[in-house]
Amino acid sequence: MKLLKQLAVVAALSSIASYASALTPIADSDLSKVSGRDGVSIAADLHINIGEFKYTDTDTNGGSVSFNNIKVTGAIAATIDIVNNATFQSEAMAALPTGAGGAMVPNANTTLGVSGGAGLAAFAPTGDVVKIAIPLVDTTKNLSMSVDSIKMGNSSASYGSFEMKDIKLQGTTVYIWAH
Repeated sequence: MKLLKQLAVVAALSSIASYASALTPIADSDLSKVSGRDGVSIAADLHINIGEFKYTDTDTNGGSVSFNNIKVTGAIAATIDIVNNATFQSEAMAALPTGAGGAMVPNANTTLGVSGGAGLAAFAPTGDVVKIAIPLVDTTKNLSMSVDSIKMGNSSASYGSFEMKDIKLQGTTVYIWAH
């Protein structure tokens, strides 16, 4: 059995060596032509249709309300990056020493405007953070949402409809981290 294990190790090592011998060096002139970037960009032209969103109250006197033919349209773009904790702290949670006696006070000019104490800072990240940003770009296809009808119970009568137009998310930043 010991011999079999030794043969397996030798076979594995020899296969690694054969892969390594297949590698070829890249000249500096060729390597200088290679460029890379971090992050991902996403763009979408949305055409979302939801046939019905229905809420039902399940108690003895319950009823229901349904929102019918929901539509979301428009263009959206976002960038996704991984930022280190120092960058997150400076962008999202930075505080300024402007309080009484030089106390740190949340900087309202940062994304989240909070630092220390309870709330968000109580579970602030200690490692890298995912940053999703919707860039400041002009588009003629801002998001819109509409609901064709709002009905109660099994009635065919509608309370009407509603629409939200020109929804602009540009400049929005979202941070995601584990805690």
